[in-house]
Amino acid sequence: MVEQNLGKLINVYGIAPAFLQRAVIIAALSFVFFLTTLVMFSLWRNFIYFFLSTAFLIVYLATMFGWLMMRKNLLKIYENGLTYRKFTARWNEIEALAADRKGEKFNCEIRKTKGEKITLTESIYEVEKAVALIESKIKRA
Repeated sequence: MVEQNLGKLINVYGIAPAFLQRAVIIAALSFVFFLTTLVMFSLWRNFIYFFLSTAFLIVYLATMFGWLMMRKNLLKIYENGLTYRKFTARWNEIEALAADRKGEKFNCEIRKTKGEKITLTESIYEVEKAVALIESKIKRA
């Protein structure tokens, strides 16, 4: 496995609680609306409620799928490098790190010498601390 070559695991950064909370609220509300419109359809037999119910079910399923996919997006920092999704880099392979903040939005682009790049956003919990740690590791390498 590639991660074994990177040394000891230092830290893992998962999904930010605010993004998780949004997904839970949307999923809960869409499920409640799905059930409500399904009951209304069964009582009044009006197909508009069936279509509304179907739409809320689709929103619920899409939200749950998105939440499951977001759970897999872990930023792992090791002694000798990092991994994020399918991106793996040693500290000496990183060519550039550009971080910028626009209001509440935080983006950090990490580019390898081969041209491969990733963007870290505020959807990662404590992303600014992670970027500071990555910068310190790059400077030492």
